[in-house]
Amino acid sequence: MEKSALQIARAAYKPKLPKALLGPVAAREGKPTQSVGDQDEIKKLFPNTYGMPVIEFEAGEPQTYAPFNVGIILSGGQAPGGHNVISGLFDGVKSLNPANKLYGFILGPGGLVDHNYMEITPELMDEYRNTGGFDIIGSGRTKLEEEDQFEKGIQILRQLGIKALVIIGGDDSNTNACVLAEYYAAKKYGVQVIGCPKTIDGDLKNEQIETSFGFDTACKTYSELIGNIQRDCNSARKYWHFIKLMGRSASHIALECALQCQPNICLVSEEVEAKAMSLDDVVTYIAQAVANRAAEGNNYGTVLIPEGLIEFVPAIKKLIAELNDILATPEAQNLGRSEQIDFVKAHLAKDNLAVFNSLPTSVARQLALDRDPHGNVQVSLIETEKLLSQMVAAKLDQWKKEGKYVGKFGTQHHFFGYEGRCAAPSNYDADYCYSLGYNASRLIANGKTGYMSVIKNTTAPATDWVAGGVPITMMMNMEKRNGKMKPVIRKALVELDGAPFKYFASKRAEWAKQTAYVYPGPIQYWGPSEVCDQTTKTLQLEHK
Repeated sequence: MEKSALQIARAAYKPKLPKALLGPVAAREGKPTQSVGDQDEIKKLFPNTYGMPVIEFEAGEPQTYAPFNVGIILSGGQAPGGHNVISGLFDGVKSLNPANKLYGFILGPGGLVDHNYMEITPELMDEYRNTGGFDIIGSGRTKLEEEDQFEKGIQILRQLGIKALVIIGGDDSNTNACVLAEYYAAKKYGVQVIGCPKTIDGDLKNEQIETSFGFDTACKTYSELIGNIQRDCNSARKYWHFIKLMGRSASHIALECALQCQPNICLVSEEVEAKAMSLDDVVTYIAQAVANRAAEGNNYGTVLIPEGLIEFVPAIKKLIAELNDILATPEAQNLGRSEQIDFVKAHLAKDNLAVFNSLPTSVARQLALDRDPHGNVQVSLIETEKLLSQMVAAKLDQWKKEGKYVGKFGTQHHFFGYEGRCAAPSNYDADYCYSLGYNASRLIANGKTGYMSVIKNTTAPATDWVAGGVPITMMMNMEKRNGKMKPVIRKALVELDGAPFKYFASKRAEWAKQTAYVYPGPIQYWGPSEVCDQTTKTLQLEHK
């Protein structure tokens, strides 16, 4: 396979490790833990993996390990750094015993169920170090929920002599890892299950997980693109750019990109919900900023929009909740698409029906019909950026007639999503991911199951990072999915009283009025540390 000059040079990069992982380790255990919510229900569902302590690795005594094999799965959407998790796990497993083998299951959890796998050899691993994407073994979205799947999985794990399975994924994938760990522990099958925190959305984090891998690289990639658009915007001075950014539930990406680029407007879904803003309130907020800039002769600007915004408008969120319940019924699932619309309208409460009928036909149909495998609205398919710009244009036309607005309103639309998911990892993500994988090998060596690999103190130099593990049950609560209450890892939304949002809120009025754009430029791999190794603004503010 032909390689670019960057790929060739980048392959030589040696990721940094926390000093605690540079030699033999010992696990220091903390106190018993409990789930973040619904403790009785979670404990009942996970009797074998609930309440385990948080652990932290420190220097230990050398040990000899009998040969063992490990399996790895990439689950869900891609995130920069996945290959380095695998390379860290590969090197860590080999360091315990050179005879150990690492097997990758092809195209996600489905590869485990279907017995589709490959051995990851040293030659193959060297082809993928420090590269973006998940293409070494591919990823998939098969959910591991059924006993039949677990039993098919144990067949191939036994056949390959696999002692432990590492699942790299987001909140849903790690929930599946927790369920699988509990099942194998209850059956005493002797197979450990370890998770790794992946998602560019940044919503898999808590007191133990500082950030999910890929968030750093994706935000820097998007910020480069936004900076380029803002430079063009400030050059042509004739367009308002409406830019939707990936992040289906939380607004972490939009907020981080705002902190890096200083756009005129950045919407934060969590604030829209907290203030009970209507869609018209959001439109009025944008239109007023447009009018204010136009009054000073500036008929241009940038607006950042979180992908999941529409779900956080309270009236629409309430509508979606009822739609989910209606569409989860057997009667609805057996209908054709056009029949489903009529069925939905016939069963919606009066106030929700009014909201449904007020939406553009295309948006209403997407809310009612398009669902992902988890039963959620596919918000990425809803062109929120176009919906908002059209509504702003209509409001400005009305204000112009009323003498409240003088100016021109030309628009351009963008959606940055897939552009950031497979970028070559930044130095931060290259180091962080390699450490997560290497750390997972130490969790396996210490006999842990139902744990997530965690690396903390990551705003410090890599040698001072703290390695360990946290029980996945500690992050779980009960939520409604497809009409049923299920145990899931709680998503981390933007905290409105947190340092990143408070800093943004203190600056946004200034950014809205002035042209205060910052142009971050592309990710740098070589050069001054303050350019190449900086963390996200979010992490810097949270750990200042």
